[in-house]
Amino acid sequence: MNRYPLWKYILIALALCFGALYTVPNFFGESPAVQVSSAKATVKLGPEVVAVADAALSKAGIHAETLVFEDNANNSTLRARFANTDVQFKAKSVLEQSLNRDPTDPTYLVAFNLLPNTPGWLQSLHALPMYLGLDLRGGVHFLMQVDTKAVLTKRLQGLQTSVRSILVEKRVRFSGITRDGDAIDIRFRDQVALDAAKDVLASQLPELSVVAMADPEGQKLRGSLSPQSLKRTVEDAVQQNISTLSKRVNELGVAEPIIQRQGADRIVVQLPGVQDVSRAKDIIGRTATLEVRMVDESIRRGTEDSSAIPLGSELFKVGKSAPVVLLKDPIITGDYISNAGASFDQNQQAAVSIDLNGDGGRKMREATRSKIGKLMAIVLFEKGKGEVLTVATIRDELGSRFQISGMESPTAASDLALLLRAGSLAAPMEIIEERTIGPQLGAENISKGFNSTLYGFAAIALFMMMYYMLFGFFSVFALAVNVMLLIALLSVMQATLTLPGIAAIALTLGMAIDANVLINERIREELRGGSAPQAAIAAGFERAWATILDSNVTTLIAGLALLIFGSGPIRGFAVVHCLGILTSMFSAVVVSRALANLWYGRSKKLSSISIGQVWKANA
Repeated sequence: MNRYPLWKYILIALALCFGALYTVPNFFGESPAVQVSSAKATVKLGPEVVAVADAALSKAGIHAETLVFEDNANNSTLRARFANTDVQFKAKSVLEQSLNRDPTDPTYLVAFNLLPNTPGWLQSLHALPMYLGLDLRGGVHFLMQVDTKAVLTKRLQGLQTSVRSILVEKRVRFSGITRDGDAIDIRFRDQVALDAAKDVLASQLPELSVVAMADPEGQKLRGSLSPQSLKRTVEDAVQQNISTLSKRVNELGVAEPIIQRQGADRIVVQLPGVQDVSRAKDIIGRTATLEVRMVDESIRRGTEDSSAIPLGSELFKVGKSAPVVLLKDPIITGDYISNAGASFDQNQQAAVSIDLNGDGGRKMREATRSKIGKLMAIVLFEKGKGEVLTVATIRDELGSRFQISGMESPTAASDLALLLRAGSLAAPMEIIEERTIGPQLGAENISKGFNSTLYGFAAIALFMMMYYMLFGFFSVFALAVNVMLLIALLSVMQATLTLPGIAAIALTLGMAIDANVLINERIREELRGGSAPQAAIAAGFERAWATILDSNVTTLIAGLALLIFGSGPIRGFAVVHCLGILTSMFSAVVVSRALANLWYGRSKKLSSISIGQVWKANA
């Protein structure tokens, strides 16, 4: 009656091993370290930096306990662990000097960091500690709103220019192009021109949905972005802003910055350990600019370093195809670029397609009309210093839409397109929420949160064992398993623990013990009704299960609603809350019954059980 099959005990043992394995890393602490990352948009941190850093540290007599290179899609990093903070400070100075030839224009950023002391064999199993949120570690939090209306306006301006350029190029007569809200109206004098324009635009601009409409002055086509294109335009703008912000916060030396999308048009920026809000705002809001310049043909390529630079020209030594001498007056700046994307040229080679707005297209046509065969360069300016992204030969007169061909690979084309878009923010952003938390307050929050959970657990354990005796011990053990499994799951997910998360853990303790109270009281009711101890145990668990399931499911629905519709700390609370409900149902029902079955299930003639005083009503 009260016996589990062997496979259930094996399942519980595996769950306990999993919980212990992934909970333990949270108790090893952290060691001082330094983090190396790229300081330039055009420079990627590669594995070769590991050898350079190791040689520099060895030469300075500094021992690094570990050197780990992480190749991430957005930002590769090198992290070195040291024995103490004194060695950490020395190592930072050595690495900055060895990796950066020009201290005023660093190629790599070296920032202080903390790395977990988790043993290597645990890390190989992805057993890592949870991250600590700003309220536990301290730092700066920004919530930014992206101006999506400005994104769509800029995109429509670019499309309007592209439509005009394509129709002129294909010699399709039209009487005017105007914007009407989120649509572009193209007017024609006859049906033949309208049909020709419709076919041309459908083949050249597939993202534009074109529909013929009646017009008092003649024929008219109305073009608008398809719903998929509208959504993609906004998503690309938000992603471009995230990419730009990721590059900028590296300068703050933040060890584990969190820059992520929240909802459709908001971005959360969390900078643990940063206390200088004004500097953080300055870095985040900084603008980078792009310029398209002509190469100075009076200087022969390959002799730039030794030649005298003419007045009105400038020598660039950083970037692809550098050194190169460029004219100081730009043809256009990045403000005229409405869109850039990876594509393929007529030879199916990787290329970058660029769309300019109306003024940009006009300036580009005027500048390149008489310069076919000449060299043109694209330069990215940040902090007043320029990097040459590419130097290309002008093959034909360029207009509002042109290609940069000769890219090494589709990946290189995608990277350049991202740089052209991400040189500055895709759309203006407004800081709608700002919080600053000091490190001392973070340490105090950790202490108070841990103590509240610990004291709450101790009070519950004391009460349960006094009131329910041995079954109270079963409940307390199941409660400990519940907390262990919850922390293990959060560690596996690499979740960020915050104060709302600690509150959710404390709430989980109360909900988990509530299920055990229902079970124990149901067993008592069966004993009061005259049932034998073995039958009372079986009936208590079985009949309490329906009530436990109902109460937990309704609470889980509320938790899922918070997870779906909430944001920020509310979502953090909801994640811990929902996971806690699942682990509490497993521990309260499966683990506690396994203990009861293991202790009492082998007794064939069981006369009594230790569940406290069974109060019987007077006859």
